[in-house]
Amino acid sequence: MSVRVLFFSQLRDVCGTDEIDFDLEIGTGTASEKEQSVGDLLSTLYQRFDGLAKWDARILVAVNQEYAERGQVLKPGDEIAVMPPVQGG
Repeated sequence: MSVRVLFFSQLRDVCGTDEIDFDLEIGTGTASEKEQSVGDLLSTLYQRFDGLAKWDARILVAVNQEYAERGQVLKPGDEIAVMPPVQGG
């Protein structure tokens, strides 16, 4: 399953890119395999990009331009935005 991941602000610097097309493995339909969630994607991104995991408690995620919880199931073609905390001023 392919999704597009966008990185914003400091997280763009941490990852060294502003976006990637990312292939997530999906189950073959057996009961022991599950759908991929936002949390699963984040875990995989933490392994791929050194330094991203330290932001875990503060990261905001949006799926298709709507804020999402980590348990939200992803679908092929989703656009996932990974952002640092919103700052105002």
